[in-house]
Amino acid sequence: MEQAQKEKWVIDSTHSEIGFKIRHLMITNVKGYFKEFDASIYTTGDDFMSAEIDCWINASSVDTGNADRDKHLKGPDFFDPEQFPQINFVANTYENVDGDGSYELWGDLTIKGISKKIKLDVEFGGVMKDPWGNEKAGFSINGKINRKDWGLNWNAALEAGGVMLSDDVHISCEIQLIRSA
Repeated sequence: MEQAQKEKWVIDSTHSEIGFKIRHLMITNVKGYFKEFDASIYTTGDDFMSAEIDCWINASSVDTGNADRDKHLKGPDFFDPEQFPQINFVANTYENVDGDGSYELWGDLTIKGISKKIKLDVEFGGVMKDPWGNEKAGFSINGKINRKDWGLNWNAALEAGGVMLSDDVHISCEIQLIRSA
């Protein structure tokens, strides 16, 4: 019986984004993105359920559209990229939820040297050739984590009650992969 070949996939960074949002003042969400990220991704043939995924994010590439907030996020209260330059996610378990492109992806997320198992919901968009002959695969990825699990504890009490930032952080990613030659 012939062994399926390992296929390498790379992130198409111009058509991908890794974002997050957090409740601010208990009334609205503030969004942010990481501008620099990459991954090592291998599948057995075209089977993404077999994927070996090791993703890394440059913690200092965080961008919320506000220089003061970004400076705070890059400090020791939050990501502290001088001490911990990378955020990592290594996938280790996949579950097919509905047989129609919905999956649960489990893996270890490491922020500030602390690793915790998380679950991400994945919608597989399919595989398509672009006009230049590149084979691409698309994924929408969403999840929710408690930032305090990684020591991201900073907060401020509000005069009217409550806190400035929620503990829950919603992860939202659009990832387009290119099959590597």
